[in-house]
Amino acid sequence: MTRFLSGRTPATNSEAFERALAVTPGGVNSPVRAFRSVGGTPVFLASGRGPYVTDIEGTEYVDLVGQWGPALLGHAHPDVIAAAHAAVDRGLGFGAASTGEVELAELVIDRLTLTGPDGIERRGIEKLRLVSTGTEATMTAIRLARGATGRPLLVKFAGHYHGHSDSLLSEAGSGIATLGIPGSAGITAETAAQTIVIPYNDEDAVAAVFAAHGDRIAAVITEAAAANMGVVPPKPGFNKLLADTAHAHGALLISDEVMTGFRSTAAGWWGLEEREGTPYDADLTTFGKIIGGGLPLAGLGGRTELLDLLAPLGPVYQAGTLSGNPVAVATGAAMLGGAGPEVYEHLPRAARAIGDGLSAALTAEGVEHVVAWAGSQFSIFFRADAPQNYAEAQDQATWRFGPFFHAMLEHGVSLPPSVYEAWFVSAAHDDTAIGRVLAAAVPAARAAAAARPAVP
Repeated sequence: MTRFLSGRTPATNSEAFERALAVTPGGVNSPVRAFRSVGGTPVFLASGRGPYVTDIEGTEYVDLVGQWGPALLGHAHPDVIAAAHAAVDRGLGFGAASTGEVELAELVIDRLTLTGPDGIERRGIEKLRLVSTGTEATMTAIRLARGATGRPLLVKFAGHYHGHSDSLLSEAGSGIATLGIPGSAGITAETAAQTIVIPYNDEDAVAAVFAAHGDRIAAVITEAAAANMGVVPPKPGFNKLLADTAHAHGALLISDEVMTGFRSTAAGWWGLEEREGTPYDADLTTFGKIIGGGLPLAGLGGRTELLDLLAPLGPVYQAGTLSGNPVAVATGAAMLGGAGPEVYEHLPRAARAIGDGLSAALTAEGVEHVVAWAGSQFSIFFRADAPQNYAEAQDQATWRFGPFFHAMLEHGVSLPPSVYEAWFVSAAHDDTAIGRVLAAAVPAARAAAAARPAVP
């Protein structure tokens, strides 16, 4: 068996992957990183700064992954790094309450407090419980919804990903879609039966599931804007329809803003819909990614009467040694504190410049495609029109993406290694970085045009 000396640093991505395969399942600690859907050797990153990341071979890439969302201000932003260093100097963690947790919760609640044109103040959440991961936040939200309603059933949408807890992996998009598997082994039939999966953006399916099971449904959970089957935003008013239908049947709406939170606007997707005149009332909202500034941190927010059902006040138990870690709350507060109005003006401009430029290159090569948008998040589908649900998202020439991806990588642009993931820009993506992406788009479009489907 091959042994590696602990002090030896791999010199190439191939060597690093070989070493990883010997000690880690699949060579990675999260499946999409393995490049299984695009082929080739995964890139092992060594550093990041601004809009760029650098691999262990010293190759620099314009990064459109953005740590899957948290790098709102770019990598290694000086204020975020300074906050992390200051927190580390005080200690890595205590397993006890700290004032940083309170300050971050106040900051998040303030961001989700808006005054409408009618002068009425609306709050997206009233209290926040901090946890460590988005999976933990959604898992807790489901437990809390069942505890609050006394009901067993959960409704979710095909193609939506809410983490890898047992209740949520049926037709879950993200890595499940990337690997082409329907769910996960190890989930019992009894657990799976408590989750009802329906098509996204389908008002009739929502009405039908509540007509059939309304008195047993605890909650419907939805990505505020879907981004794990590629970007598929809700139809105008769809989130409001979900809230109104759930509430009419005594159920709750769980809005998953792990990816959209604090990205579409300072108040996330909820704030975007408030601004665009389609407001909705989520009972519980989950946050992740940006809230931790790049470190493991997530949160569950909602109305006081619901959040107070959590222990120690109520009967719904949730706990975590690392919940509210002082280093993570410091970086999260610094990330949110640095995201002022100018950031939310820049993000959609940068995203549009990249998306429109990529689309022009693909059009010039005669490649059928569409760019789909949800705020500044976007993705490319190799089909004629933007999909509205998971089945339509899967109905595309996915075989074009691998050659497209590798051509972009070879020309210095790092994309998500799956056709079913969202792309991210940051406040650091300036004209130079955008120009490098658009230069890479020309050979990448040619590679996509030359691609051919695999022979069965």
